[in-house]
Amino acid sequence: MITSLRSKIRIVFSITLLLLGVLFVSSVKYDLALHEEHTIEQEKAITHYLYDYYLKYGKIDEAYLEAQNISLITDKGMVVQIERFFKEKGKVKRYAVDTYHLKRIMIINNDHFKLVLENKNKSKFPIKRAIIFSIVFLLIILLYLWIMKSLQPLAALKTKIQTFSKGNLDIECKSDKEDEIAEVANEFDHAVTMIRELLQSRQLFLRAIMHELKTPIAKGRLVSEMLHDEKNKARLHSIFERLNLLIDEFAKIEKITSKNFELTIKPYKMSDLIEASIDLLMMENPKHFIDIQIQEDYHTEVDFELYTLTIKNLLDNAIKYSKDKRVTVIIGEKKLQIINQAKPLPEPLENYFEPFHTSKKGLGLGLYIVKSILDIHQRELHYDHKEGKNIFTVT
Repeated sequence: MITSLRSKIRIVFSITLLLLGVLFVSSVKYDLALHEEHTIEQEKAITHYLYDYYLKYGKIDEAYLEAQNISLITDKGMVVQIERFFKEKGKVKRYAVDTYHLKRIMIINNDHFKLVLENKNKSKFPIKRAIIFSIVFLLIILLYLWIMKSLQPLAALKTKIQTFSKGNLDIECKSDKEDEIAEVANEFDHAVTMIRELLQSRQLFLRAIMHELKTPIAKGRLVSEMLHDEKNKARLHSIFERLNLLIDEFAKIEKITSKNFELTIKPYKMSDLIEASIDLLMMENPKHFIDIQIQEDYHTEVDFELYTLTIKNLLDNAIKYSKDKRVTVIIGEKKLQIINQAKPLPEPLENYFEPFHTSKKGLGLGLYIVKSILDIHQRELHYDHKEGKNIFTVT
């Protein structure tokens, strides 16, 4: 099915040119048919005139033939060849007409005389009509080129929109023309400007809030250290840690969802990514909690910072919800598996991809961040529960 506007325009103009060509050929054929009909009538009239003139004067009126642009063939060899030709075609009659060597030949054979004549009257090529059709053809071609040139800004606008859809807001597509495409381009440019300003104000607002909150949190933690009541001190520590975690998660979400960044895609060994992700956990003696099993190490092309954040969140969740606080990481067969001893998820995995999903031990943002980063890398996360183990697989 043809949906492209350019293709539709090409089809319309192609059909128009085809119809124009058919009309020209048809008109030429019509003229040839009229000329043929007129020639047949002329030849019949000549035949009758010659017969009547011969009966009256006993000779052929050669002056009349010359005036009618008809020549008398007297070469005997030629006459024999023509008669043989007509005989082979079964046209040996009192009167016959056919084309011989691109010449229109007439044979008149009656009781009084036998003539072989060449009709030199030929149809003229319709030069005027050909000129008119050529001009119309050229005008249609020029009109097609003009329309296709008018659509060029549409291709440029499409490129700008594709660039915009990839997160690049630093585009400009204003147009000083006055057609409909220019109106769309100007409206889109205005929308991009508004969105860019809105995103910038949102980022500035969020970053300002996070920056301002960091200071009272830090002061609160210092003040809580001065308390002698260990119970209240631990409670305040927990509150400030949660606030600090909330700000950090907001910063990560703001960076991912804004899409205002460029991925730095490079090949990395999966084992190196795992080690970097474990470093992000900032755990003491991580080997006590994480068992890495390398069946088949492989390279994968990812953004190092974001992808290690994804694995870090998966490891963090696996340790947090594990019964024995231990996690097994298996690298092999072009996939990564993170396994822990835990109860099966009470809800489908897709529900945990929603931001701020209900969670007793966190903010409900971990898997949301994981899913967002994996989508950017065109990876998938699968979940299964077997033999009392939760198995998360990144493919």
